[in-house]
Parts: sequence; structure tokens; C-alpha cells
Amino acid sequence: MASPRLETYCCPNRDAATRLVMDFQPQVFCGVCIGSASVSLILTILQLLPKKGQSPRKMPKASSSSTILLLISICDILGGLGMIFRSSVWLGFPGFIANISVVNGTDVWPSTFCVGSAMWIQLLYSAGFWWLFCYAVDSYLVVRRSAGLSTIVLYHMMTWGLAVMLCVEGIALLYYPSLSSCENGLEHAIPHYITTYAPLLLVLVANPILFRRTVSAVASLLKGRQGIYTENERRLGTEIQMRFFKIMLVFVICWSSNIINETLLFYLEMQPDINEMPLKNIRTAALITWIVMGVLNPMQGFLFTLAFYGWTGWRVDLKWRKREIPWESLSSSTAGENAYPAPVNYQSNIHDSKKISTTDSQQTDEAISMLSEGNTSSDERLTRSSPIYQGW
Repeated sequence: MASPRLETYCCPNRDAATRLVMDFQPQVFCGVCIGSASVSLILTILQLLPKKGQSPRKMPKASSSSTILLLISICDILGGLGMIFRSSVWLGFPGFIANISVVNGTDVWPSTFCVGSAMWIQLLYSAGFWWLFCYAVDSYLVVRRSAGLSTIVLYHMMTWGLAVMLCVEGIALLYYPSLSSCENGLEHAIPHYITTYAPLLLVLVANPILFRRTVSAVASLLKGRQGIYTENERRLGTEIQMRFFKIMLVFVICWSSNIINETLLFYLEMQPDINEMPLKNIRTAALITWIVMGVLNPMQGFLFTLAFYGWTGWRVDLKWRKREIPWESLSSSTAGENAYPAPVNYQSNIHDSKKISTTDSQQTDEAISMLSEGNTSSDERLTRSSPIYQGW
């Protein structure tokens, strides 16, 4: 799981609330993390692999949105690998991990492993949060026809730059002036927690607003494409809205336990003695949410692929073959049919007028298909209603 408590546990003089959760059944907790991360890792890779008999996605070209979705899955996969490695070392070498508690120990490798593995997990999941925010921004810009593959460079700069900057800044403030003196006061811990949860809270607040604006813009595009709002277009708009809802639902399910857990632990830290009997229920709730975090955080990768693409099946196709883009084959066949000379004035005038009239419709179809990528029924329905498909 991904929590700033992983970094604070690396401090020999860690606070009582961190000791409460990190020392609670560590073998069971590490086993839960390994099991959940392994299942999510296998299913995520299975989802992303090409399948036998699966038709190619009807996309005119690669889109920035599809690239962002793939990068989100990659961040989840790498973050899950970090969880598996960290928990496996904790289970396999308990004596090695016990040296972290030694204040003036000469062996620096336990603390190095503790800090390094915690930073790896935090960095990858923070980058995933930023990529998810970029996906919401890109979806809105695509509908507004203000985005494209060129903007992916800006997304890379923003995502990795902010993720690295916040992670390094939070760790530096936490461990200043040295690892043995960190966690002496909240002035060390609070900046670290802020830099950790800032991208998470940004997604929770900003993404629903951007998704709602995108859905409204999609409805306007579908209405203006042919001047009417048919049942197919209404259904397509509903499916895009449902896709955004699934993405936010997965995010809330996987990370709401982190916010609840941190709230409870901060409350316990404010108490003179967290072992008092009146605080028993709060301690129990904190421990329960801690275990829930170990289950749900790693499962984000697989659940996101379900929200992005739906269940893609078990039949994996590992043979590489060149996939023909339907838009290109249809254009070439149309060109072949029109290879014979036609009356100059009449046919050329009609062709020019239809080409101009379908330009906006084609751009609209491309924007909508980028948002509905991975939904086969939506792509097929969009292609059937496209003027290109109809042989214009």
C-alpha cells in the first residue's frame, strides 16, 4: 500500500501512531500486500495484452488520451512491483528490518532500503495521480479541439516534474537534518503528508469538475454534428459519462481508506496517550482501515483497466501482426471506386462541397472516439454514423 507512514517508519524515533499501525501483525499485513499486489499485477497485464479474435480499435490515429491511460497502468504496475519487493524483504528478512529501530546503528542498509522502497512506491503512485489529472484535462481539451499528441510532452514534464519535486521535497523536510532526528515534531511530518496527499486531493476535487464539463461539451458536439440528437448519440454520450463515473468510483474506493486512516492517526497523535481506553474504538478503526489500504491500494491498477476498457477476456494473442486501420482501408477502397473519370463540373463540385461539409463532422468523430476508446459498441456505433463510413 501507499502511505506516508512508510517513510515515517524509517525514523528510529517514530511517533506512537505510526508504531501502532506498522507493528500491528506485520507478517499478516505484508502477506496481504503481496497477495493483493500480485493479483492486481497479473490481471492488469492480462487486461493490457492483445486478445485473439479482438477487432482493432477504430481509431484514426494514436491519441494522447490513450497514451495517458497506458501510462496510468504502467505506474500502477511499477508501484505494485515496489510493494511486492518491499513486503517480501520484510517477510523474508525480519532481522534486517529490525535494525531500522536502532538509533545509532552503524549499518545504513536497512534505513536505505526503507527510505528507497517507500520513495519508489510514493513516487509511482503520485505520478499515477498526476497522470489521472492530465487525463481529465486532456479529455476536456480534446472535445474543445485544443489538444493532440503534441501536448503529451507537456503532460510528461508536468507529471514527472511535479511528482519528483514533491516527493523529494517531502522526504527532505521529513528527514532534515538527519534520519536519526526526524519526526521530532509535526513541523517535520506535516509538510511530508501535504506533499504526499496533494495530488490525491487534486484528483478528488478537480477531476469530477473537468469530467462534468467534458460530458456537457460532448453533448453539444453530438447535437451539432448533424443538427439532431438521435438515440444512438444520446446512448454514446451516456456511455462516456458512465466511463468517467467508473474511473472516479474506482479512485474513491481505492483511496478513501487512506484519508480516513490518516485522519484517525492524526487524531491519535494529538492525544497525550493513545493507549487510553476511551480511544479503543478509534485505534480499532485505524487498524481496520490500515488493512483495507493494503488490499485496495494495489488493486487500483486492475480496477482502472476495467473502468478504461471493460473486461477484455482471457484469450491472449502473443503473435505480432500488423493491424490495418479501418479508416485507411475504407479511404483507399473509396479512392479505387472513384478511379474512373467523372463529369468534370458536376461531380467535382459535389465532391468539394461534401468534403468541406464533412470536415467538422470527422473532427467531431475523432474527438468522441478518443473518449470512447476501448468501448467496442461505442466505436462501432460511431463509425456507422460517420460520414466516412457511409462512403462520403
